[in-house]
Amino acid sequence: MISLDTSGGSLHRRGYRKESVEAPMIETLAASIIKISGWNGTTELYDPFCGSGTILCEAFLHATNTPPSINKKKFGFEKLPDVNSKLWNEVKEESIKNIKEVKPGLISGSDVSKEAIIAAQINCDEIDKRKSISLRQTNIFDIKELINKTIICNPPFGIRLKRNQDLSDFYKMFGDFLKQKCKGSTAYVYFGDREYIKRIGLRTSMKRPLQNGGLDGRLVKFELY
Repeated sequence: MISLDTSGGSLHRRGYRKESVEAPMIETLAASIIKISGWNGTTELYDPFCGSGTILCEAFLHATNTPPSINKKKFGFEKLPDVNSKLWNEVKEESIKNIKEVKPGLISGSDVSKEAIIAAQINCDEIDKRKSISLRQTNIFDIKELINKTIICNPPFGIRLKRNQDLSDFYKMFGDFLKQKCKGSTAYVYFGDREYIKRIGLRTSMKRPLQNGGLDGRLVKFELY
């Protein structure tokens, strides 16, 4: 068996993550969640646990039709003897022409951690030069309402952070927040620990198995009325 590295590094590393926080979500998982949700930019997207901004960045790349590896300087295949550099440049130019803008506020997020918001701002700025992604530091339970939005998030869970803490009360409060303050919204919540799904106290309309760093997680959809 002969294998050729045509990428020149892992393609899940988009190049925008300059800063990180504890246990970040892998970029390709965030991209998969955006795609599975079917979000197409017609509703405002909000992530109340944005961390270093991975879901927000992937949503921006999707909404603007930006090639995921636009910041990658070189690919492995460019060193192959039969590469057509002229064609490759044409492909890149055509892809860049297809990039479109999004209105400010279409993609927003928040986090209780000041350090996370600083990291998220740095990462978002790598791809969002017009600063159309909105960020703020706040506790989710201090948010007044999230009405008629697409909520996509990855709440904290003990296994991911390697802490033996029971977050049952937190997830019950999160479920109450969704029920009481998110009328007309649809929430896609990634659970790294499936045991917490039942703590939300809401009927699910979809459960999709998705792995994150070896953890057998679930993406769950909640339709909020």
